[in-house]
Amino acid sequence: MTRLPPLTARAPTLLLDVDGVLSLFGFDPRARPAGTFAAVDGVVHLLAAGSGARLRRLAGRFELVWCTGWEERANEHLPHLLDLPGPLPFLRFDAIASPAGAHWKLAAIDAHVASGQAVAWIDDAHDERCRTWAASRRAPTLLVGTEPAVGLTDREVELLLGWAATLTPPPSEPIS
Repeated sequence: MTRLPPLTARAPTLLLDVDGVLSLFGFDPRARPAGTFAAVDGVVHLLAAGSGARLRRLAGRFELVWCTGWEERANEHLPHLLDLPGPLPFLRFDAIASPAGAHWKLAAIDAHVASGQAVAWIDDAHDERCRTWAASRRAPTLLVGTEPAVGLTDREVELLLGWAATLTPPPSEPIS
């Protein structure tokens, strides 16, 4: 398993969805994207090629947190399958009731992320409630959407790294 050096500054949090970000769906089976099939709890997933390398790049600038209905099962399967440092923190959604009208992930996100903490959230299913939540936060907040048949690409990685660079010095630089 890959080991990464610890971040020396308070890194922004990167909330990671799995389905539609790392596990692809909705693609034309005759033009299957590059990736590896893996059975997780009896369900076959196509893990997009390059996902592990992309996440390892992001781990150098972000605190990676699973933000997926997989909850702790993400740690049971994905660090090994994607050669990630792990386990990663994960959000538990059934333990926190969402306020009426809120996106089903927001209560757990708010319980995990401090109000002043910079956060990016990559997901294939952001909606207007997510955008309203992001706009209302006082801390820097970035929503990054993916196409479920394509998932996380280098374009999103560069967007996230560029955004993180505007917030904090790289971990290898001293903090003044």
